[in-house]
Amino acid sequence: MSRARAVWKRLPAPVTDLAVVAAAAVDVWLNTWPPTPLEVALAAIGCTALAFRRRFPLGVFLLTLPVALMQDVAVAVLAALFTLAERSRNRRLLAICVALAAVASSTPWPLAEVDRTMTLVFFVYGLATSVAPVLFGQLLQAQRDLARRLAEIEEAREHERTLHAQAVLAQERAQLAREMHDVVSHQVSLIAVRAGALQIATKDPDAKEAARTIRSLSVTTLDELRTMVTLLRASGGNATELTPQPTLADLHKLVKSSGTHAHLTGELPPTVGTPAQRALYRTVQEALTNVRKHAPGARARVELWQDGDDIGVTVTNTPPTRPSLSLPGSQQGLVGLRERADILHGTLEAGPAAEGGYRVRLRIPLSAD
Repeated sequence: MSRARAVWKRLPAPVTDLAVVAAAAVDVWLNTWPPTPLEVALAAIGCTALAFRRRFPLGVFLLTLPVALMQDVAVAVLAALFTLAERSRNRRLLAICVALAAVASSTPWPLAEVDRTMTLVFFVYGLATSVAPVLFGQLLQAQRDLARRLAEIEEAREHERTLHAQAVLAQERAQLAREMHDVVSHQVSLIAVRAGALQIATKDPDAKEAARTIRSLSVTTLDELRTMVTLLRASGGNATELTPQPTLADLHKLVKSSGTHAHLTGELPPTVGTPAQRALYRTVQEALTNVRKHAPGARARVELWQDGDDIGVTVTNTPPTRPSLSLPGSQQGLVGLRERADILHGTLEAGPAAEGGYRVRLRIPLSAD
């Protein structure tokens, strides 16, 4: 059965629609004989409408209802019900459509004296028959939702693994930087001091020159060592590159690669200090990460602004279009952003937006340093 379903999925949509229309037409032709001109017209409209069932499922179902009057079990009605159930999440609408299909199939045609007992029997039979394609359509819809949810969970887990690996890498590099700073730089500084003392104390020209060379090399090594320590502390991304702390120039790349539908607007003066640039960047980074985790499908707007002597950024996202995943989190992201804002004598506001969704707003002085 799964193999047949896979083959059916690989068929182009027009071919599938043509097959459904043909099956419904053959079903009407076999079960309605001899047809009247009115029955032919109604059947033609209902069967032809099945070609548009993907775009207008409810309208197509209503057009196939007259076919149910002409026969007890109509393929056209069942196909329309299945498509509607596969694409609609309105359970009340589906229940009404099932009842309409059952009423149409149990109504005598041509209209004549009604036998209540038989009509009730046919209604129950039609109700059970109409429920089957609806349940099958809802089952396929749930299967698609589950597959999408599993894909999102796997993507989130992969993202979490990447973040964990980067955090471990950053921690190892920070530890290495501390060791280099605390041990190596101390020893090299001691060598430089001793070489300087020897250069002053010795009377031998060769020894004086050697001490001067040692001291010069020690000072150069210390400068290079400080640069390496700075890069190690600032890096935390790919293992193959060492990158400095991010600035406002990196915001466009951050927004573009955030994995959300985000848009960046506004600009800030070039006099913004480096600590303020890092604070703005980290705020946008944390806000977009939260949008990706807690508001799947939402759109985000990142706005840079200046208000007198203050500058800031506002990240606003719309409500999610899909249920959010229940992912573990430390709940420390916004806490860290508030601490960073306090250090720069600024403020951070975070909470639900008036139009729905969520908003994060950072305000810091332009002179923050």
